[in-house]
Amino acid sequence: MPEPVPAPPPGDVGASLPVSGRVDPAAAGSGADAAHPSEARAAASDRLLAAVVREESARITAALTVAFASFDVAEEAVAEAVEEALRDWRARGIPPKPGAWLMQAARHNALDRVRRERVLRDKVALLAPVPTAGSTPADERLPLLFGCCHPALAPDAQLALTLRAVCGLTTAQIARATFSAEPTTGQRISRAKRKIAESGIPLRVPQGADAAARLDLVLTVVSVMYSEAHFAAGADAAADRDLADDALWLARVVAEALPRAAEAHGLLALLRFHRARESARSVDGELVLLADQDRSRWDAELLGEARTSLERAARLRRPGRWQLHAAIAACHADAADAASTDWLQVLTLYDMLLAYDRSPVVRLNRAVALARVEGAAVALAEVDALAEPLARSHLWHAVRASLLRDLGRDDEALAADLRALELTANEAERRLLAARAGR
Repeated sequence: MPEPVPAPPPGDVGASLPVSGRVDPAAAGSGADAAHPSEARAAASDRLLAAVVREESARITAALTVAFASFDVAEEAVAEAVEEALRDWRARGIPPKPGAWLMQAARHNALDRVRRERVLRDKVALLAPVPTAGSTPADERLPLLFGCCHPALAPDAQLALTLRAVCGLTTAQIARATFSAEPTTGQRISRAKRKIAESGIPLRVPQGADAAARLDLVLTVVSVMYSEAHFAAGADAAADRDLADDALWLARVVAEALPRAAEAHGLLALLRFHRARESARSVDGELVLLADQDRSRWDAELLGEARTSLERAARLRRPGRWQLHAAIAACHADAADAASTDWLQVLTLYDMLLAYDRSPVVRLNRAVALARVEGAAVALAEVDALAEPLARSHLWHAVRASLLRDLGRDDEALAADLRALELTANEAERRLLAARAGR
């Protein structure tokens, strides 16, 4: 049976440039590419550009958004700079400081756009130097993060815009992460950018009650970012380490910036619990479910850090959903093996979580625990009640298939597995589901 998947962060039932990690251009032309030097140089250039975009685009967007007071100008300028780099670096070679090159190109593009709109005379201050890539403070994205989560924006638009502007995800990735249609997601992003421009929403970290009101969405965005690292289309089971590490970095930045925010520490604990299991979750590119993982491969140091974060949150005596998600993850981490899992405690924690979060994915995860405690038939009734909101989620079909199979309804289970197979683009998940359907 699939395991519970705290959501938006992923568990292990399943995760705009497809790259992970930094690229050494000197080593990129080895192997088969060596026979075609020009192709090898182009490939090395493209890979390095992808890495630079992964590492720098959100920072550049944040810096230009603050300087030009416009998400739209910043995002368009960065997109144009990436296109220019794709052509220029292939033709002339990789510049000595790729991140700075991209920042300068994006700034020039932004200025050109401002000139075209004939407002340069009102923007003289923009001619002051913008910080170069890599030279900005570590928490520069924090004001942008909270700006995207302003209450003047609709919740779905807040999430979509933040994933685009701060995290650098594509419209397709955002649509998949939020179970939305791609055209709908694009419209949400466009409307949100217009709203920010028209309303003059400030890009700053709010204080007091205003911060508390927006913190939960900020944490949701970071968790979805971590989840997206595990659901790359066409990828194997290995997570996009850059994207996952960036989500962990943002979670730590928020927790350190808001030391009295218990939920920030709760989310940091949750992501650390998940990250600690990563080496056992993906083995030789194949997905290993929680019940089958070699727990000796779990990162003991990260598990310790996760427990410390959860204890720090508990001492603040402000319970919330992220702390409960982390407590559920701790139950799995504390079990010596899958058979030792305290499922009654897990179910109790999910029941408590429903007071804070009744989202369909949380209820789906609760149903997995419910099956362990009260049986598959009771759990299936809960899962079937979620058909409408989760019809496009492969996880819903996969969980339903497991419950049907436990009840001996093999033909229906096969149909559900095949539907789950249709709905996921991740190759490791597809192989797992195909193998289960084959059996």
